[in-house]
Amino acid sequence: MSLLQIIILALIQGLTEFLPVSSSAHLVAAPELLGWERDQGPIFDLMAHFGTLFAVMIYFRKDLKKAVLGTRDLCRLKLNKGSALALNLIISSLPVLLFGYQLNKYGFDAILRFVPIIAFTTITFGILLWLADVLCEETKTTEDLTWKNAILLGLSQTLALIPGTSRSGITMTAGRFMKMSRVECARFSMLMSLPVIGAGGIFSFLTLLNDTSAMNENLFDGLLLAALSFLAAYSCIALFMRVVTKIGFLPFMIYRIILGCLLLMWYFI
Repeated sequence: MSLLQIIILALIQGLTEFLPVSSSAHLVAAPELLGWERDQGPIFDLMAHFGTLFAVMIYFRKDLKKAVLGTRDLCRLKLNKGSALALNLIISSLPVLLFGYQLNKYGFDAILRFVPIIAFTTITFGILLWLADVLCEETKTTEDLTWKNAILLGLSQTLALIPGTSRSGITMTAGRFMKMSRVECARFSMLMSLPVIGAGGIFSFLTLLNDTSAMNENLFDGLLLAALSFLAAYSCIALFMRVVTKIGFLPFMIYRIILGCLLLMWYFI
């Protein structure tokens, strides 16, 4: 893989993973448009996941510490804010992990990577995100979430298994419909990404175990991809969390509509 490919893939992975614009749509569209191989290999999947995962862990280290300690308290049947956060993260992560496993097992994930589907979901869920933002008040925080809210957020996250939906976008949409503030729904959405990205990294690692030669040959490129993905993701998270209250989700809806239309034009013309 060339240095230019590594830089572009790292930027796509880091910048779009946590913005409500669908990283999968970009990662599917970029190789098609640039004439690259669609599957970059398990080493690059692993390193890209590692870079973005580490970015979330560092930025939300206080929340992560609270969740880890809360998990311990949960095992001891102690109820507090930390254990509630841990329980909500566990509940909201289970549906997408179960559905994702089944899709991959039976090969449906490959079928869904169809450009018209990606374009349609990119446009549709972009509009839905904007409607949720303009129609709903901002009255709840992450600490106000109940286990029922966590279930709904988890079920909404399963829709992100359809490329173009955007995991962050659909969970932020669900959060806004629950009257969570922009910052709070973005915060919980990114915390929800930890188990999902972690599971993706584990899957890539297990795949890589069957191809150790690829690891040795591409290790340096993979490490570079991880470092660049981390820098891009951390910068993106920090900026997004600062400006989302001011700009709202309208710019992302506009971007998604333009992207979806361009994908349809490219595919049919």
